[in-house]
Amino acid sequence: MTTSITTLESILAHPHELSDEHAAVVRETLPVIGAHIDEITPVFYRTMFADNPELLRDTFNRGNQKLGAQQRALAASVATFATLLVDGRSPVEMLSRIGHKHASLGITPDQYQLVHDYLFGAIVEVLGEAITPEVAAAWDEVYWIMAAVLVDFEKALYARAEVEPGDVFRTATVLAREDVTDSVAVFTLGGPDGEPLPDFRPGQYTSVGVVLPDGARQLRQYSLSTAPGDGTWRIGVRRVEADGDASPAGEVSGWLHANATVGTTIQVTLPFGDLVLDAAGTAEDREDAPVVLCSAGIGITPMLGMIAHLAATEDPRRVLVLHADRSRADHVLADEVAGEASMLADAEVHTWYEQAPDTDTDAVSGPGTVHRGLMDLSSVPLPEGAHVFLCGSTGFLQSLRRQFLDAGVPEDRLHAELFAPNDWLV
Repeated sequence: MTTSITTLESILAHPHELSDEHAAVVRETLPVIGAHIDEITPVFYRTMFADNPELLRDTFNRGNQKLGAQQRALAASVATFATLLVDGRSPVEMLSRIGHKHASLGITPDQYQLVHDYLFGAIVEVLGEAITPEVAAAWDEVYWIMAAVLVDFEKALYARAEVEPGDVFRTATVLAREDVTDSVAVFTLGGPDGEPLPDFRPGQYTSVGVVLPDGARQLRQYSLSTAPGDGTWRIGVRRVEADGDASPAGEVSGWLHANATVGTTIQVTLPFGDLVLDAAGTAEDREDAPVVLCSAGIGITPMLGMIAHLAATEDPRRVLVLHADRSRADHVLADEVAGEASMLADAEVHTWYEQAPDTDTDAVSGPGTVHRGLMDLSSVPLPEGAHVFLCGSTGFLQSLRRQFLDAGVPEDRLHAELFAPNDWLV
């Protein structure tokens, strides 16, 4: 069974309308809910994890929970969806990101009832008498409209992958490991006993699961950084170091760096993710529109998968590759990206190094045209009508989205992936 991109988008684009009565209540109470959301979500997670510890142990990212990042993402998604409903604007971009992430974690429809019960219990605990029956009913409708759309969308994603809801976990074997820097290792993965891993769309990611010393199974998403078709996957893993009290060390990245060698078996999920070349624009766009691949740091990994696919298929379109990094030494996979770009008929590479040597620009080594400092689009002519694919840190994406919009790129031609809970994007 397959499900078309158009069908998936139509599911997201047409949620049930909020009743007029409830829309008025939601519009009136949005400021109150928004003002207290950072109080509501910690109560929600604390009570849910106390009663269901396996969710924190095996599904949720414990590092993000410590930082409060996941709570902020949930708060933003619910509040933003409510705002979109009452304003009549499209929730497609937000719901697509959430749905793909849920599918990569094997989320199933029954879990929405669990979340509902603990979330609304937390709202009542924090806001008390302010939650009248009318307010409770209005926000209950918001939640279930959002849940219904996501359930239908995730069912469609599972159907396209030809699996039952939640049946996304597979076993992979490490075929090769390359430590490209002290902090980044690239792993090539294959199926057990030499079997091929499932195919994927350029730009997608897999969730990698490892069992930690305390018995917890933690999952993290890693982009597939090669062209599809040969039955293997390739992921680049940057080891996340602890930053004092500001952030904990990465549990999964640390385990992979310390333990994963040739022959190691790990858990992976089927590929998901909506930062993909073949979902941008109309069919005519996908054949003719120029492509801009824009990344920073380890965000280069999905871009390498895309450009490798473009090169393998001898795509004739104009391709502009933009990348920012701290220095040439930090710029992983640079030579591979430049090599794939050189195989394209019409490609140009620009690189920005924040810590470039204090010499003439021409003397700074790196792929393509090299610039000093932070990425600045004013020095690069953008191809007209391009679809732009972005991946990097929160600050990078905020800056570049604004720069592309200021340069006249329509918002519906900007496609982004963030390697963190995406509270600012949703």
